[in-house]
Amino acid sequence: MSALVSKITTRGVKHQMTEPTLELKNVSVAYAEGANGVTSSRSSQYALQDVTFQVGAGERIAVVGPNGAGKSTLFKLIVGALKPGQGEVNIYGQGPGGHICIAYVPQRSQIDWTFPVTVEDVVMMGRVGQIGLFRWPHRRDWDLVKASLERVNARHLAKKQIGELSGGQQQRIFIARALAQEAELLLMDEPLSGLDVPNQEAIFETLDSLRPDGVTVLVATHDLNLAAERFDRMMLLNKRIVAFGGATAVLQPENLLQAYGGHMHVMDDKDFLLTDECCNHEERG
Repeated sequence: MSALVSKITTRGVKHQMTEPTLELKNVSVAYAEGANGVTSSRSSQYALQDVTFQVGAGERIAVVGPNGAGKSTLFKLIVGALKPGQGEVNIYGQGPGGHICIAYVPQRSQIDWTFPVTVEDVVMMGRVGQIGLFRWPHRRDWDLVKASLERVNARHLAKKQIGELSGGQQQRIFIARALAQEAELLLMDEPLSGLDVPNQEAIFETLDSLRPDGVTVLVATHDLNLAAERFDRMMLLNKRIVAFGGATAVLQPENLLQAYGGHMHVMDDKDFLLTDECCNHEERG
């Protein structure tokens, strides 16, 4: 298995292996008022403010918080699609630019599923960073594509158009693309949304298989129960980091009240109910 995720790359930024896989230092980003997705160093409309944390190799982190908490913004900063107004984002000691080890799976609603590409084409896209632009893939590249599809139990889907697949299958294909990419840092934005329990389990089985390779995984999710049960640590986010650590320490009423505000309702000494009016989501704990 570990042969699929090589620690020696011929392209991209050279890693400083003594540094954390991912580190943010005092990162803030604000959007310009009245502008859609445009950042501004002068705005006080913060999407994230003074965010600092480290994640080590092989960790699996759940990023939780209400709608508008900054989860998607955080991921875009890590992949380099956004630049912070202040602070630093580093992957193995270097900024995101030039890294080919980062795989990002956006929310399904942000992907054009009608685009006429097959499953194996999508997975081969993960090889572009290693192959280089305008170069033809070699046999090794196709072998990696096949092995990656095999690993997520999707070899039989190789010739299908990506839009023909179920939601769970589509998520597994994007994990296969990350494997073909030889990614060391995988970011998934709401990958479990709309999936039934068997498909969620299939996703977690695939993520479990990445542990021997030392792949670091960050998953944004609304499901606090799954976050507590299936991840090493939880980051409770609402523009600032409210709490970051083990589930028991993070899921304290005072932390949840700070993060969710009026959407949190204490039912008794041990139970609480979270409601999110934006997406009609409820979570009990």
